[in-house]
Amino acid sequence: MRHIRFVAAIAPIALVLATGVHAQTSDQPALTLGDAGYYEAPAVNWLVFSNWYDGLFADAKISGVELIQQGERIATNGDVRLSATPGQWDAIGRLVDRKIDSATGTVTATLEYPDHHFRYVIRTVPRGDTLEISIDLPHALPPDLVGKAGFNLEFLPSAYFHKAFMADGKPGGFPLYPASAMEPMPERNAASGRSDGPGAEPLPLAEASRFVLAPDDPARRVTVRSDGTGIALYDGRNQAQNGWFVLRSLLPAGKTGTVLRWTVAATSVPNWLRAPVIGHSQLGYVPGQGKIATIELDRGDTRRPPVRLLRIGEDGVEHVVKSAAAADGGDFLRYHYLRFDFSEVRDPGVYVLSFGDTRTAPFRIAADLYADAWHPTLDVYFPVAMDHMFVNEAYRVWHGEAHRDDARQAPVNHEHLDLYAQGPTTDTRFKEGEHIPGLNVGGWFDAGDFDIRTQSQYAVVRSMVRSWEAFGLERDTTSVNEATRRTEMHVPDGAPDLLQQIRHGTLQLVAQFDAVGHAIHGIVAPDVGQYTHLGDAGSKTDGKIYDPALKLYEVKGGRSGTPDDRWAFTSKSSALNYGSIAGLAAAARALKGFDDALASKALGIAMRTWAEEQGHAPDLYRHGNTTGGPLEAEQFAAAVELLKATGDARYGEAVTALLPGIAEHFAPNAVTAVDALADMPPSYRAALEPLVRDWAAQSAKVAAANPYGVPVTTGGWAGNGAVMDYGLTAYALHKAFPEIVGAEPVFRSIDFLLGNHPGSDISFVSGVGTRSKEVAYGNNRADFSFIAGGVVPGALIIKPDFPENHEDWPFFWGENEYVIPEGSAFIELANAAHDLASR
Repeated sequence: MRHIRFVAAIAPIALVLATGVHAQTSDQPALTLGDAGYYEAPAVNWLVFSNWYDGLFADAKISGVELIQQGERIATNGDVRLSATPGQWDAIGRLVDRKIDSATGTVTATLEYPDHHFRYVIRTVPRGDTLEISIDLPHALPPDLVGKAGFNLEFLPSAYFHKAFMADGKPGGFPLYPASAMEPMPERNAASGRSDGPGAEPLPLAEASRFVLAPDDPARRVTVRSDGTGIALYDGRNQAQNGWFVLRSLLPAGKTGTVLRWTVAATSVPNWLRAPVIGHSQLGYVPGQGKIATIELDRGDTRRPPVRLLRIGEDGVEHVVKSAAAADGGDFLRYHYLRFDFSEVRDPGVYVLSFGDTRTAPFRIAADLYADAWHPTLDVYFPVAMDHMFVNEAYRVWHGEAHRDDARQAPVNHEHLDLYAQGPTTDTRFKEGEHIPGLNVGGWFDAGDFDIRTQSQYAVVRSMVRSWEAFGLERDTTSVNEATRRTEMHVPDGAPDLLQQIRHGTLQLVAQFDAVGHAIHGIVAPDVGQYTHLGDAGSKTDGKIYDPALKLYEVKGGRSGTPDDRWAFTSKSSALNYGSIAGLAAAARALKGFDDALASKALGIAMRTWAEEQGHAPDLYRHGNTTGGPLEAEQFAAAVELLKATGDARYGEAVTALLPGIAEHFAPNAVTAVDALADMPPSYRAALEPLVRDWAAQSAKVAAANPYGVPVTTGGWAGNGAVMDYGLTAYALHKAFPEIVGAEPVFRSIDFLLGNHPGSDISFVSGVGTRSKEVAYGNNRADFSFIAGGVVPGALIIKPDFPENHEDWPFFWGENEYVIPEGSAFIELANAAHDLASR
């Protein structure tokens, strides 16, 4: 639960006048450079390039000068940028180095724009309760950047909704919805790779030498003053829904040395402490599992009231079931932790936990708790994600039939957006830009965008097949008609929904081999304008095959002169071929008896492609994360799935031959390795046992490394995927080697996903649990909404120590973006927990 709570009465506070002098300018506490490498005062932190932009996806709003105020990161991207409101795909500086001078408290970052031969230095130093930010230029600003390069500091719009600002004493208000005046800027779209019409830039909301943001609210009051250079306030949301409020000063022409100096101050509320968070499963617990609540505390919070577990009666009367002091859990990241164990409580019912004034939402203890937890994911999330279909839910159309015009051959030697690229040849019979027939069938939107990423498609198919074979999920609440391309949610049609989804994914995998003879990287929008489309996927393209002989927007003979068709990236990759083989072989088993023709075709493609790949040196083309996983791992998966589908000893021999290489990276391949046990000789099991014992030893270290007992990752994409992989690996190894691996990691993993995690207690599965993600990065994110059953990445660790997941701002993809592999993994994990609870 995310709180900003004051634990003492707020005394009147004078507005901070940031003057940039060394003396204290108010009764605010002084900033100091802490051991973690950022500036600290009570309830205020300034980070200076502690994080770097996500190199995979350009600007991720996690770098430059950043402000954490009263427990919320509300400003970021303090850096020199080349436009007033830069978008996700606009150029960013390259970090050359970052240096800290502990004696003076100075942090210095050197950056450059290599294409412009432009280098600059950002230097920060504390001056009492303010932070001085200066820009130094070793050489004068290049002529082509005059009027373009400026220092920007971006402020989170949701932090300033319903608030005011003052510009040199003149009042203004932050707009709830963007409404700035705009000026034409045709080159704006050209620079960012867009081809969707003329560009524009917003004009400033206000201009001044000193801004005070939220003067009425000490929790959000920030003062920014420029020394001799004007500051302009912009609303970046006019240009893109994920834009922020931006304060900006242009860099002067013809000057070197210190060319710009800002002084910034953030108000620290007296005696402020972050309210405790009681991490727990928002869904609840089955009677027999371990039940640990993890209490996350501000390190300055010394209060230790007892934790109380209350059972709520039908009459609303609360009964204290357990009241006890929590055990100390030590420090982790920036917080201190306590642990409250109530595993002995087994009676079914509705419960809440309380710790002082902090109280959880109600949760359940019930034997059948996990039996239906996965239903929103299968009933809602995956139908909404179905590409090439019209998807309807009662009175609501989620999207029209999408991408009927798929797809055009991508151009050669082309590096595209979203980690796609085409090599020096097409590796197909099609010319650059030519329509590739047959790709407009099956598949799911990979994430909050609308591309088909093949690596995700086959991973989901295999995951769904595991759920089908292990748990026999025959739930039917959705009608899927591939012939009419129509999906009706909450309307049973007599067929298991899981098998229909497996078929839908398999259709796309098969279509790739039918169209070009091998697996492709995927199908993605041709430009940024298409890629950033939000809302109805059916309106993203015109659904008509592009004909270059027609004029723009001309339609004739069912074809169109509008080049909006998605591109197919087709460079051969053996890793992708093997991954698709695995998906097709698995699907063949599940679809047998349901769609025999597709099952037979899928298996035939898998066996033929395996033989082809075994007959030549591997194609090693790689780019980004769209060309398959490690080659040996993908090949191992293909061998295991073919062995299970056919029983052919040749594939068993391949499994044996590949195992030594897999053993070096056992954890990510453990589920696949165990899947082969039933079809392999006893010697194979003997070879796995030491690997399983080593995994168990490593698992014990993971459990002890943090208060949650699961892996907490620190990359630019939060770690719910790693947590679910950990739980599913534990389940597979526990089933196969129960004497070595216990079941506890499975329950720790699902508890983490559903609320027992850093930063808040919200469930990261939309619609699952009492309080869950209701503002997420789906294709409906511009509506600040969610898709039930979608799983978000979770708590992103803003380095060095700040766990973050915004429920008020959906556009942080590293925290809030749904992706389909996490959806299928949650179906597996919930059923694994149900299986263990039932037994």
